[in-house]
Amino acid sequence: MLRLPPAPTTLRDDPSNRLGLDFTAEAARFPALGYGIVDIHSHINGLSASAIWAPIAKAYGVEKTFSMTRLEDLPALRERFGNAIEFIAVPDWYAADKRAGHGSDFLARIEKYHELGTRIVKFWNAPRFIDFGLEAGDKDLLALDGSMRIEQMKLAERLGMICMTHVADPDTWFAAKYTDHARYGRKLDHYTPLRRVLDRFAMPWIAAHLGGFPEDLDFLDRLLEAHPNLNLDTSATKWMVRELGRHSRDEVVSFLEKWRGRIMFGTDTVTTDEHLHQGDKLSEMGKKAASRESAHDLYASRYWALRMMWEGSGEVVSPISDPDLAMVEPNKYTPHDAPMLRGLELPADLLRVLYRDAALALVARGATAIA
Repeated sequence: MLRLPPAPTTLRDDPSNRLGLDFTAEAARFPALGYGIVDIHSHINGLSASAIWAPIAKAYGVEKTFSMTRLEDLPALRERFGNAIEFIAVPDWYAADKRAGHGSDFLARIEKYHELGTRIVKFWNAPRFIDFGLEAGDKDLLALDGSMRIEQMKLAERLGMICMTHVADPDTWFAAKYTDHARYGRKLDHYTPLRRVLDRFAMPWIAAHLGGFPEDLDFLDRLLEAHPNLNLDTSATKWMVRELGRHSRDEVVSFLEKWRGRIMFGTDTVTTDEHLHQGDKLSEMGKKAASRESAHDLYASRYWALRMMWEGSGEVVSPISDPDLAMVEPNKYTPHDAPMLRGLELPADLLRVLYRDAALALVARGATAIA
């Protein structure tokens, strides 16, 4: 039995390792599964950072990773990691012309990704797309059911690709960040466009981060029931640990059993060479680490927490700080606090479907459609 470790007497002021764990030694504590894990959702970028990430992923049992990697970096990462990495098509987020970068230029990039073997295309539609659109002069620029996206989905359909999307955001964000309902709408409003494209395009879909709604498994149950082409991934470690920990084990296991084969493991691991440097001009994601050592713990902590949640027994405070707690209850939490991580002890056969079989079956269906 894999038991979660006891909490130390004193927690460290380290947002990726509050428990002071030796993540290299911890990797060896996990039981041999007899198969490799497939991570369907990650963002592997940076040649130096990816060199730190790769042995960590391997140590935690990850055999294949699907990554939203810059098109320009695909050849180098493919040469370095071979079949251990597959790619997901994404736009050029740094394009000076936002309309072209997410419109006609993205169409061209999807074609190029496909030529390089990519079989999944990602449409990012967190509520922040509204801010992004306004900056580009069009609030609905990235609307999931907007004309620009529809053309991209038509292309994906012609190419036989799978579509992935990030819809909505945590309840905590709607409580604290998206309070302007005239601008952002309410959380449920973001599922109307998703339902429209799921009905219009029959190719397989992946809704990231448990469909953006791990807070409400009943809602996800109805969504999956209504849309047979929809699948979910379990990426976004802090979000999953916090919200799935609020459900009973029976609720989570029952949900996974009912939708066996349509729920896939993901981490949302993000690597960037920014993690290896200190500085004031780093991106928000780049500020999450500032050295090789802190980058190591940043990446390893995600695999550790997720595998402990799915496989472990008992509970311990998460080693990863979760600022969302303080965002909604500032009188109770600080930005360094974290929720309890509760082990779900999934049955071995269900764990294999979550970790591997569901993703491989989905990708195989996509490959069949192309053929």
